[in-house]
Amino acid sequence: MLAVEGLDVFYGEIHALRGAALEVRRGEIVALLGNNGAGKTTTLRTISGLLPARRGAVTLEDRPLTGVRPHEVVARGVAHVPEGRRIFNRLTVRENLLMGAWLRTDRGVGDDLGRVFRLFPRLEERLTQVAGTLSGGEQQMLAIGRALMASPRLLLLDEPSMGLAPVLVEQIFETIGEVNRQGMTILLVEQNAAMALAIAHRGYVLETGRVVLSGTAAELRENPEVRRAYLGE
Repeated sequence: MLAVEGLDVFYGEIHALRGAALEVRRGEIVALLGNNGAGKTTTLRTISGLLPARRGAVTLEDRPLTGVRPHEVVARGVAHVPEGRRIFNRLTVRENLLMGAWLRTDRGVGDDLGRVFRLFPRLEERLTQVAGTLSGGEQQMLAIGRALMASPRLLLLDEPSMGLAPVLVEQIFETIGEVNRQGMTILLVEQNAAMALAIAHRGYVLETGRVVLSGTAAELRENPEVRRAYLGE
């Protein structure tokens, strides 16, 4: 479904991605692991059109995404939940969710709003509340819900557990698994490698902008280097 081939991406003179390559097949959760500065967020930002690639290519269902503007990437079926949530703090929960459907012209927005409420009942309870007053967990629910309102085929999730209490992390990951079971393809960036590999089908490990390991989630969980570096074993 998604193919990333030989990506070189720079921040000024800093070479952030060095020939990075990965693929995400339809219906999968693919985890992208690595330490801070490894290039995980850069990869997602490049896929979603927020950063230009100097070399390499990104394709979605054999259509090129390289050089496509971010709103057109969304229109082609890719929704990005950024690190730090980036909700619209001064808008209500309802307004945030409807912003996710901004580009849509179909009649399914109401149905998708109901789907988001079934996944995150708390959002329906907070529908008229200003988003900036929500708890961190509720804001993460809202960020994911807003992305789902775009009716994507591919969901990019960047550090969904960041800053959340363990009980909320479990809830968020259970919901990510449920979204996948409903048919959503997901590329997941996550520092909590144990949680990510528990729900992922496959994964990649990035180090200093290069993919250094790949395999099924089970293979990565058993890999001594992964266990030592990311699973604390």
